[in-house]
Amino acid sequence: MTGVEIGIYSIVAILVLIQLGMHVAIALMTVSFFGVYLVKGKMIVAGALLSQAALDGVERYSFGVIPLFVLMGVLVGVCGLGRDVFDVAGQMFRKFRGGLGIATVFANAVFAAVNGTSIASASVFTKVAVPELIRQGYTPRFSVGVVAGSSVLGMLIPPSLLLILFGIIAEVSIGDLFTAGIVPGLILAFFFCAAIVLLARFFPGFTGNPGASDLTIMSRGTMLLKSAPIILLIVLVLGGIYGGFFTPTEAGGVGALGALVIAMIKGRLTGREIWKIMLEVGQVTASITFLIIAAHMYSRLLALTGLPNAMTGLLSSWELGLYGVLVLYLIAIVLLGTILDSSSILLILLPLILPVIQPFGVDLVWFGIMTIIAVEVGLLTPPLGVACFVIKANLEDDRITLNDIFAGAAPFALIMVLLVALVIGMPWLAIGLL
Repeated sequence: MTGVEIGIYSIVAILVLIQLGMHVAIALMTVSFFGVYLVKGKMIVAGALLSQAALDGVERYSFGVIPLFVLMGVLVGVCGLGRDVFDVAGQMFRKFRGGLGIATVFANAVFAAVNGTSIASASVFTKVAVPELIRQGYTPRFSVGVVAGSSVLGMLIPPSLLLILFGIIAEVSIGDLFTAGIVPGLILAFFFCAAIVLLARFFPGFTGNPGASDLTIMSRGTMLLKSAPIILLIVLVLGGIYGGFFTPTEAGGVGALGALVIAMIKGRLTGREIWKIMLEVGQVTASITFLIIAAHMYSRLLALTGLPNAMTGLLSSWELGLYGVLVLYLIAIVLLGTILDSSSILLILLPLILPVIQPFGVDLVWFGIMTIIAVEVGLLTPPLGVACFVIKANLEDDRITLNDIFAGAAPFALIMVLLVALVIGMPWLAIGLL
């Protein structure tokens, strides 16, 4: 076999192994090892090349940002800040049509600024928001849909683990990616809120027809007391990064310390809880570490096979131009999104596409934001919408089916597709703050 054929077969083998149930990192590592062996013809060479790739993947200082932000996110969840910000948002938007849905989006946007992962947001607000939405008269389908849709804000509004993963794989400044995610994230939250108002007005059969809110009226002092911890944490972390006081890695450490202090003040930390926190942080960090190592191994295999160069030559011969290549790339993301999770899509596609787009002089920060939004659509689409499965797993209502969750999330997925088009057509939405 030629090197290009080995590269093509390796992609097919990875997809097959993942669908058979193998962990994506193990699939990437296994295929990369045997692929390099087929190219070089010696096991010892394959082992040496891939061990060096593993070392290169995690030895950088910037990698330390992952466990620190994971720790901050877990501590924030323990503190119950998700419930607090939802309660405050419910008070702020209680007089709006669809106000509790808007409050869910607003709370998710704020929670995203100290959490960094859509899955955690989906888990928290399934328990916090869905029962209250249904109690207020919203349909179960809309209630789970708005939680699923707004949970994706956690991967776009900084600090985001998916942005960190993209930055490490593509070797792009994580701080620049964080900055670039702000405007698109806020626009997406605004679009979600506008969509909720329109749906509540013109499609009450979808949203339900809640009566006057019976939420207990909070005083301004109570609202301030509930919102102060998360606001202070956001100012500490993001203010420190954009004010030039911290690097993203240092901000992760400061944010984790701030979340720890809040948890201690709230009295949420018992010995058993601390053990659970450290165990979860270790599991998530180890999982991401293996993914990054596997991505570097896979990149090394693709470089040896020459497949990215062959793809560059093929696409050049088709004379598609930048936007033609981007359309094909986005189609590939959508197709893979039906069978793979977000991180798996990044790990498989980025090593292939980055060499292809480099001749066009593309700003990788802009490209990263566009990629993250497109990849996040897969969290809401069947058959493997991970956010929808997380919501189903955390629901305590057997009447709501997985199909209900997918149907409820569909309008929000369409809005994200619209945002991808806007970011492509108006790059300044992503890079205007840089």
